Amino acid sequence: MGGREEKEDLISKVYKLVLEHGDKGILQSELWKRLNLTSRDGSRIATRLEKRKLIKRERVLEGGRWTYKLIPLVIPIDTSSIENSPCITCPNEGKCDVESPISPLTCIYLENWLLEEYEREGKKDEARSSET
Repeated sequence: MGGREEKEDLISKVYKLVLEHGDKGILQSELWKRLNLTSRDGSRIATRLEKRKLIKRERVLEGGRWTYKLIPLVIPIDTSSIENSPCITCPNEGKCDVESPISPLTCIYLENWLLEEYEREGKKDEARSSET
C-alpha cells in the first residue's frame, strides 16, 4: 500500500463495502477479491477498522475453512428525511413544547412541511410503480 492518503481512501472503501452488506456482514475474502487486495493488506485494514470500533470481525466456518465476517458496528445516520424541516431554523424552537402556546401540535409551518413531504413521497412512489 502507498501513502497515508491512499491508505485512508482504501480503508474508506472497505468500510463502505462492509456498510453496504449491513447486519449480514461480508466475508473478508470476498472483500479482498472485490478490491484486489492481498489477504495481508486486507487483514491490516480490517484490524484498523476494528480498532476504530467501526466493525467487528466474527470468526465463521465457510466452505470448510475458517475466515472472518466483517460486520459494521457504526452505521451512519440518514438525516435526509428532516433536512428541510422548518424546526431546524425556527426562531421559536427554544420555546416550542407540546404543553406551551408555541407547539408542534399547532404549528402551521410544521403542518405545511409535513403535507409537502407526504405529497413528494407519494409522487416518488407513483414514479417507482410506473417503472416496473
